[in-house]
Amino acid sequence: MLSDGYHFLPPGRLAVFTMFLRHPLRNVPQPASLPDGFRLERISGEQIIRYRQLFRAIGQDWLWFGRLKLDDAALASLLSHADHEAMILVDRQGDCGLVELDFREDEPELVYFGLLERLIGHGLGRALAEMALARAAERGAPSLMVHTCNFDAPGALGFYRKMGFDPFANALEFFPDPRLDGTLPREAAAHVPLIER
Repeated sequence: MLSDGYHFLPPGRLAVFTMFLRHPLRNVPQPASLPDGFRLERISGEQIIRYRQLFRAIGQDWLWFGRLKLDDAALASLLSHADHEAMILVDRQGDCGLVELDFREDEPELVYFGLLERLIGHGLGRALAEMALARAAERGAPSLMVHTCNFDAPGALGFYRKMGFDPFANALEFFPDPRLDGTLPREAAAHVPLIER
């Protein structure tokens, strides 16, 4: 248990305030169809290069790094797991969104969810979230969990709450800055100061 007050981190380490939310999957409505020109594709372990490219394109500005730390074999195994579903949104310009659901635990989680910046604010996020909720309900889950943090897009928490997710826990997460070991470029997540020494 941390005591009250400031806790200074050594150079090269970061801390995020993380909020956990849960959506009870009762009477989940049928999701709206995607607009013309968009489709969802399930991605497999044979497509790790494609997955990593989109993961970086969506998440680099928000300091997403978890999947980038996995080696090829581990990532391929995860993406091929029957209880892990990673779906990519595709439009006429190519891959543009990611919806990743993990059903391996008792309570499933929406582990990664995002769109390329050019598509934010056009209603696609709502359609994708509805599809994620419907998919979790289809698999018989009583609820779906998601977490977001203070490094994430400013509208993320509000969006999840509008979609019916309710906060139930907070946590602090500490980790090495992924920009210092090359996992992410040094210019990633400009809103998070890079402190080396």
